[in-house]
Formats: sequence, C-alpha cells, structure tokens
Amino acid sequence: MEERIILSHVKRVSGEEIDIIIDNGRITAITSAGDGRGGRIVNGLGAYVSSGWIDMHVHAFPEFDPYGDDMDEIGIKQGVTTIIDAGSCGADRIADLVSNRKQAKTRVYAFLNISRIGLARIDELSRLEWIDRSKVMQAAEMYSDFIVGLKARISRSVVGESGIEPLRIARELSGATHLPLMVHIGSGPPNIEEVVQLLQRKDVITHYLNGKKNNLFDDEGKALPVLLDAIDRGVHLDVGHGTASFSFQVAEAARKQGIGLNTISTDIYRGNRVNGPVYSMSSVLSKFLYLGYSLDETVAAVTTNAAEWLGKPELGRIQVGDVANLTLFSVENREAELVDSEGDKRVTNRVIEAKGVVINGEFIECEIRS
Repeated sequence: MEERIILSHVKRVSGEEIDIIIDNGRITAITSAGDGRGGRIVNGLGAYVSSGWIDMHVHAFPEFDPYGDDMDEIGIKQGVTTIIDAGSCGADRIADLVSNRKQAKTRVYAFLNISRIGLARIDELSRLEWIDRSKVMQAAEMYSDFIVGLKARISRSVVGESGIEPLRIARELSGATHLPLMVHIGSGPPNIEEVVQLLQRKDVITHYLNGKKNNLFDDEGKALPVLLDAIDRGVHLDVGHGTASFSFQVAEAARKQGIGLNTISTDIYRGNRVNGPVYSMSSVLSKFLYLGYSLDETVAAVTTNAAEWLGKPELGRIQVGDVANLTLFSVENREAELVDSEGDKRVTNRVIEAKGVVINGEFIECEIRS
C-alpha cells in the first residue's frame, strides 16, 4: 500500500475535472484539478474516473475448461476492480474458488452453482442427483461473505431431460438460503415463458439480449409480455455478453422499447477473452456507446447499478472517507470494428479504454485497454 496517491486532472463522468487524494488506501480529499500535493502523483491527463468497475458475470476458476480464467486477467488488468464468478463452482469446489481469491488483487464474489459439480461439465443440471440440497445450504452458510446468490443455467444443453425441474429446485433453495437467483437463459426447451415466470424480485436474468430463438423478444423485435411482467416485479436484467449471448439486433430492439439498462457484464473466460467476441470489459462497454446509450448510463451499468444490486453502495461511489476503489478510463475518438455473438459487425468511432485502477491502496496500470 502506497502512503499517498494523488490522481491529478481526472474527470468525473459529468466532465468535472478534479484531483483525488488517497492516503493509506482511503480517499481523504477531492479537490479542484491541480490542487493535490505530496506523495505519488498520477497524472490523469484528462482521463475519466469512476468508482471501480464491477463485472456481474465472469468465469474465474482457471482449472475448468472451457469456462475458466485467471481472476486478475479478467479483473484489474481490464479496469475491473470487482468480479462476480457466475456459477463456475458448485458445492464440490467452492472452497477452492474462495482460496484462489486470496491470491488475487481483484475483489471477488460468487454465485454458487446449484449443481454440486459446477462447470466441471457443461451439462451440470442434466442429472437431478447432482443438485445436493444439503451441500448448497452448507456452502451458502459457510461462505456467506463470499456467495451473493445461486446460479442455475436453464437452457437445453445444460438441463437435458431435466427440463424446468432444476429451476423449481433452485427457487426452493433460494427461499431456504435467502439468496437471489441468477438464471442463464438460452435455447429451449424449457420455453422462455416457463422460465421467467418463476423469477422474483432481485433475481437476475443473464443473457437477456441473446439472439437465440428462445429469447425475450418476438420476431418483430417486441418485448414479450413475460419480460415486461418480470421487469414490473423487480427482476434484474444483466447483459452477460459471452461467446453466444449478445445480439446487436436484439439490443437495438430493447433500447428502442425503453427496456432499462441494469447491468452490463461480460461472461468472460479465457476463450472469448483471447479470441473474441468479448475481449474485454472496455470492448463490451464500447458496444453500448455505439448503441446510443450515454456515457453516464453505460458507466452506471458497471458501477452504481451493480453496487446497488450487491447491497454494497460504497463500491459504486467516490466519496471522502471511503476505501479508494476507482477505475480510470478514456473515451477515444477512433474507428473500431465491434462484433456481437452472432458475427454481426458494426463500425464505431468512439471506444472506451481502461487506463488503470486504484485498489488495496495501490495504483495499477491496465494491461488490456480495449
């Protein structure tokens, strides 16, 4: 931990230029640009600063293939200070994930897969005996400071002949543990209406902008009534871009109909980080600027909105007295090609680039910027 760091000449998303003084890991003052004195000066050169980015859907258990990666590769190196592993591990391996986070600089939480085997197989809910209720309860209690919800992947390739039953069991476990569900949606069966009607307030639909046939929009691009009803109930919508779960066409339809932007997440793991179409959080955020969302709306979807869902408002603000949890980034006016999960390519002239983070009292430059 560095004793004093001054982030000099950085801009809030509103455009206000400031200095942020950090002493022993805490924000001690926010001043006019250039007024900070002493310690290590990090010249922001007009870069933006926000609270640290939060990625609500990653796969950060490197032992699993294909859905695994190193925590810091998909965290601080990308400008993301907090990641939430989205069900890589069930009860069998959750202790190993907890142990791994002690070696990472990135802040880590997790959704516990209701299948005890987690993503050791990609059909982890195809056999109901892999859902061990007692082990779910034990893990949720033992790691209550780490587990923020339960994960159920409810699509054909995952559930097989089990159909909707794993989600019914997940609903029961949610009630017993007092933890919300994150539900992966994709190809049916089960039918999307059958899935969504089981979700309650604070549950998360991830992959809500996927372009598969069993998605949340009809052939004319109109939101299905079951989606609108879920929004009214307080169900949370999460992007979860991933290799196969983000469509520009569906995202454009959602925006046109005023479907709210709750959280933007990557569903990143080694394969789609290296080979695309995800690459990085910056790349995914750039797609939402391209879609016409404001910078404020886009950044809120990885800061304040995510922090509110977590029940940790301190992770979504920049405030004197708080532990410094910050992301520096720029918006570059240059041409770039963006690709969705359907192979649809778009050309943008504005891209977001992560520059650095402050976490654990340390300023760390990003290695992956866009």
